[in-house]
Amino acid sequence: MAPGPAHRSVRFAAPAVRLNMNKDSAQTALLWIVAAGFFMQSLDTTIVNTALPSIANSLHVAPLAMQPIVVAYTLTMAMLTPASGWLADRFGTRRVYFVAILIFVLGSICCASAHTLGQLVMARVLQGLGGSMLLPIGRLAVLRSVSSEQYVSALAFISIAGQLGPIAGPTLGGWFVQAVTWHWIFLINVPIGALGLYAVQRFLPAHGEIQAPPFDFVGCGLLSLCMISFSLAIEAPVETHRAAWSAGLFALAVLSALAYIPHARRRSNPLFKLSLFGEPNFSVGLLGNLICRIGSSAVPFLVPLLLQLQLGYTPLHSGLMMLPAALAGTVAKRWIAPLVRRYGYDTFLLVNTIVVGSAIVAFALITRGTPLIVGIVVLAVFGAANSMQFAAMNSVTLKGLSHEDAGSGNSLFSMVQMLAIGLGVSIGGGLVNLFSAQWGSAALGFRLSFVCVGIITLISAWVFRHLDDAPVTRNVRGQTTQGAGR
Repeated sequence: MAPGPAHRSVRFAAPAVRLNMNKDSAQTALLWIVAAGFFMQSLDTTIVNTALPSIANSLHVAPLAMQPIVVAYTLTMAMLTPASGWLADRFGTRRVYFVAILIFVLGSICCASAHTLGQLVMARVLQGLGGSMLLPIGRLAVLRSVSSEQYVSALAFISIAGQLGPIAGPTLGGWFVQAVTWHWIFLINVPIGALGLYAVQRFLPAHGEIQAPPFDFVGCGLLSLCMISFSLAIEAPVETHRAAWSAGLFALAVLSALAYIPHARRRSNPLFKLSLFGEPNFSVGLLGNLICRIGSSAVPFLVPLLLQLQLGYTPLHSGLMMLPAALAGTVAKRWIAPLVRRYGYDTFLLVNTIVVGSAIVAFALITRGTPLIVGIVVLAVFGAANSMQFAAMNSVTLKGLSHEDAGSGNSLFSMVQMLAIGLGVSIGGGLVNLFSAQWGSAALGFRLSFVCVGIITLISAWVFRHLDDAPVTRNVRGQTTQGAGR
């Protein structure tokens, strides 16, 4: 008997349903791939801090001399992030994302194989080369594969992986150091990366190459020279015979930044258009972000060192002590939107910056006799306020940019974030060394350093007073996920 109309409709509808299911499965796989890459990147940013004293002991160097392995990673990411979008356009998203994971895994293996501090720093540069492409290209792959209605939800899902990294990183790093060796804080990336490489080849859509505009290598070189010179100037010892070297590096940083201005004016497609700074809140937000993050980025580096070197905590115990900050930060994210809607960005950031800076200063009061609950409360307050600070700073900096400038502005913003992390570690570690040598007490060196980096954070409150707080017309959470939730 010939099939009736109902049978024909089922027969013809089945391929459409199957096609739709395949598309949904591919998008789900894509989100998990990008989330895994983001998790690797965020985990590697935090897992190292708890293990620094053990790594220093293994490499026969002072624990406070370990900041180059953090700075090398973040600075490399800051320099190379702007090129990620151009590489994806030029060589294809799937190909470049595959290479990014491969380089990151190879860098992790080199880190685990390092026998000297210099070797470890070079391996971290290799890791940073791969890490600089993981999130931007992953976000670009999602943008090209999901509908506009699903984009914010997709980025929100990916940002969860970024939140899990700081939660798991310090504890996992402490556990590896005690249960096995510090080498496993890097080797854990190998199985995750291997699965990622297979998944990229199996599930990531093969977006073809497109006609990418010429990349601004000169502009990227000038800004990279500025960041490297500025970082090395801060890293330089403060002895008299090095003062001229440090001053020369500062001058080189300023000159390279100034040289970028006429270069950007002459070029039709510069790395970052100068018109970005015509949006007042972008300029204020960028400067406020840099200053605030310098202070708050020193905390994840200094606190594990304080707990292990001064208070006698084990690596695992010090890692567990960082959990209240990470968990409180995750919970506090839901408070941002209603608080900003009620008080406005300028008032919210003024008050919240004071809370963040005061919490950092409060770390100076923690000693061997301080009750455990006090330390937990200080860490929780810092984590909650810092999480809201990052999200609000991300949103107010980017929300006023036009659609044409959003991509370029977000890329510059990501550079500043990574630069600030490196500067925070350099300044925090340098201050501890300086005060410890001057006063002959490492304990006093840590206390004075927390006070100084807390004051640096408080200075950003004055910067945020210059915000032009127009009515909030865009979703705060949407902007937060756009800024990678950091």
